[in-house]
Amino acid sequence: MLWVPEGQLGDAADLNTVLERHRMKIAVFGGSGRTGVHVVEQALAAGHHVIVLVRDPNKLPMKHDNLTVIQGDVLNADQVEATIKGTDAVISALGPTKASPKDLLSVSGQNIINAMKKHGVKRFIGESGAGVVLPEDPQTFGSRVMGTLVGLMIKDVIADNRQQLAQLRSSGLDWTLVRAPVLNNGPRTGKYNAGYQTMGPGAKISRADIAEFMLKQARDKTYIGQAPTIRY
Repeated sequence: MLWVPEGQLGDAADLNTVLERHRMKIAVFGGSGRTGVHVVEQALAAGHHVIVLVRDPNKLPMKHDNLTVIQGDVLNADQVEATIKGTDAVISALGPTKASPKDLLSVSGQNIINAMKKHGVKRFIGESGAGVVLPEDPQTFGSRVMGTLVGLMIKDVIADNRQQLAQLRSSGLDWTLVRAPVLNNGPRTGKYNAGYQTMGPGAKISRADIAEFMLKQARDKTYIGQAPTIRY
């Protein structure tokens, strides 16, 4: 649901003007994934126009007047550029799978950054793992243990996430990288904590809630240039 500021609600014509001013054209990468589907659905429900790049359009089984689906690959710079051109913001819900290359996030991330800079698109929101520990994070024994274990189990994934963060920091874009712990298929609650916080072994968040938070960042400037964590 689109929130209309108090005092801006008038007759039907005025309301349409307000709604149009709050709508955005958003490029979504990873839109057929388990988190990305929530991003797409929620963005469409809010009245935004969504352009999604997917390798297999059949994995995004939804139709909507404001949805444009482009078949392609995030590792293809030209196809990434075609998705981003003319948009207002970019949301990436990409995540590694067993079949994806070890440098999926950093290679696709550089393609996205290059295309955004070429077409003057400034706002980027991406998803990363909580295993990427930053100096701003409060450190506890539990969080240190989790960080060590995650670093050992998925060394290549953490390295790729760190490279993605380094690229964003030097990009000159208005970026936010949302670090998430264990994801589940729970409902969208709208009730979660975000920021630099303790992320012990029990930290979790639903895919629907991280999608909501990422979508909100398209207009929220609170975490520009930051990599907050999100959890219940």
